[in-house]
Amino acid sequence: MAFLKKNSGENNSTKEKKKKSVGREWLDAALFAIVAATLIRTFFFEAYTIPTGSMEGTMLINDYLFVSKLAYGPRVPMTPLAVPLVHNTMPITNGKSYTEAVKWGYHRIPGFGHVERNDVVVFNFPAGDTVIVEEPTADYYSLCRAYGRNRVTDRYQLITRPVDKKENYIKRCIGVPGDVVEIKSARVYINGAPNVLFPHSKLNYIVKTNGRTPIVEENLEMAEMVNSSLYRYNLANDQVDVLKKATNVLSVELDEKNGPGTSPTEPGEWVFPQDTANFKWNRDNFGPLTVPKQGVTVALTPQNIALYRRIIANYEGNTLDEQNGKILINGKEATSYTFKMDYYWMMGDNRHNSLDSRYWGFVPVDHIVGKAWFVWLSYGEGGLLKDMRWSRLFRGIHSLEK
Repeated sequence: MAFLKKNSGENNSTKEKKKKSVGREWLDAALFAIVAATLIRTFFFEAYTIPTGSMEGTMLINDYLFVSKLAYGPRVPMTPLAVPLVHNTMPITNGKSYTEAVKWGYHRIPGFGHVERNDVVVFNFPAGDTVIVEEPTADYYSLCRAYGRNRVTDRYQLITRPVDKKENYIKRCIGVPGDVVEIKSARVYINGAPNVLFPHSKLNYIVKTNGRTPIVEENLEMAEMVNSSLYRYNLANDQVDVLKKATNVLSVELDEKNGPGTSPTEPGEWVFPQDTANFKWNRDNFGPLTVPKQGVTVALTPQNIALYRRIIANYEGNTLDEQNGKILINGKEATSYTFKMDYYWMMGDNRHNSLDSRYWGFVPVDHIVGKAWFVWLSYGEGGLLKDMRWSRLFRGIHSLEK
């Protein structure tokens, strides 16, 4: 019987595998990095930059922070077919970074907790469903109120975005589901009690002088000089008493444009729900207003429907018609409505320089992205090398707001 002789080193089980090329190794490493980064960004935490001064002085422009997805539970992507690590717009081409060929409903994996009152929260901009291509950061609905819908639609190109591809905003959660929110002379009240007054929260003040410039040791931000004896300052709560004691200062008063029971005359300054006939509210005197809670039923009337139009039609997917004083939901007359989701009330700490819930209303739970965690990088107007804010690095949000 003849046997084939094994050829040394040629057994398939022991054959040395071909070594990968350098290019293949780099490609495998890049793919692994992209997949890992996408999973971390989606389910654990995400980097975020503060682009505006609406959260001053807790958060400053050019604060770079991490947002925890685990705090409230990571949200499963609702538009899963998208370019990795890009939010909604491709760099250079400015085209869409996603396709809506596949859409998933809202689902959230359980997290460590829920949104609590006074948390600093990142969320998708509720009014960002319609976007002006030429000015993507502009609020389409505010422009329509200010200039008329036809003028806006004739001048600009519009696109629509799904919930998870709307722009990201960061604000402080003032009201949780079921809370009654009210603002009196710019002071927030929750369920009838004054809310926490954070020392770095800002408001505009009118400062009256003896005709000379106020002299203060501390560096305070002066917005503008009204006339030779009146100045407008943007002050944090802990700076007001400092300015009152300054040389040449006679008085410091809140810059309150409209008193209680009055609405702004300019449509661009109207506040939610933009119904000046039934709601005489303004930025400094607002409410009382109950934040909707899942499962709670409210009565619907022609006088209060403005509060709930976007909830019923936009956020919870019903058809809504109003005919001859009657309200029709999904083709049937309705005198009440039961909320399908929880909602929140968000406001910026820089109260007179913040586009927030006072202007566009409630934030649905399916828009919640995560909780602001800590600042890992921060620099001022001088740039990264010349104006580093060392005292803010690696500090938690609760530490910065004290």
